[in-house]
Amino acid sequence: MEVIVAENSGFCHGVRNAIDVAEKTLTSEKNVYSLGPIIHNNDEVDRLTKAGLKNVQTIDQIPSGTVIIRSHGAAPKQIEALRTKGLKIVDATCVLVKRVQQLAQQLAEDGYLIVIIGDENHPEVQAVMGSAENVVVVSDESDMRKLSYNNKLGIVCQTTQSPEYFRQIVCAIIGQDFHELRILNTLCKEAIKRQKSAVELCKKVDIMFVLGGLHSANTHRLAELCKKYNNQTFHLQNWSEFDKSILFGKRSAGVTAGASTPDWVISEFVENLRAFNSKASDES
Repeated sequence: MEVIVAENSGFCHGVRNAIDVAEKTLTSEKNVYSLGPIIHNNDEVDRLTKAGLKNVQTIDQIPSGTVIIRSHGAAPKQIEALRTKGLKIVDATCVLVKRVQQLAQQLAEDGYLIVIIGDENHPEVQAVMGSAENVVVVSDESDMRKLSYNNKLGIVCQTTQSPEYFRQIVCAIIGQDFHELRILNTLCKEAIKRQKSAVELCKKVDIMFVLGGLHSANTHRLAELCKKYNNQTFHLQNWSEFDKSILFGKRSAGVTAGASTPDWVISEFVENLRAFNSKASDES
């Protein structure tokens, strides 16, 4: 079987920076905490936990020490609460995520109702929601009711969503009642590159593997897009979840990975897949 890795896959700049920040902080500080998983990948979070990084969900769980703001960012009120508690703050927020927060603040100051296109439960979106007042989140067309009788709408998007999804929701919003509409494209170009590469590859192979955390929004989007063009698409976190039975009758396999999937997870999967097929060929 031929195994092909997508041209663009794995860590993006924002995630790699967050990991680098965490590693450097762990070597220079004691009692280092992350407010929520620093990235959405259990393998990498486990590795950093073994190195000493403590992952907590609330500020109350941090008695003292240093706190890393994860790549998804944090709301201003959370930052202020950390400062009030006397904790040292190390900011690993992705620059693109921080830009969305700043744009939301500016839109609010200009009198717009801020519309965030994306998943309301995602930490990036929640951080943006906490950055300004008068904010609503729209995830699908059923959420259009939230926009009734608003004169000025300012639209931003969760950075890891796809252009197709962004266009779909914007078109639905345009059909609503408003007097002024301002649309800001806040999609991540790196995420878009990964989506395009994945789609191109999945069309050429018999089976497609998308590697990454099950809670990773950008990885889930990759799997969703690939499944649309190749129904033999499988979203796996790592090699341990691989089931050899799904390879029956397949001659070529494609591999891609989300922006929060470390290189070592990708390499291990590809090497094992190739080794597995070599053994299968020898036995035949």
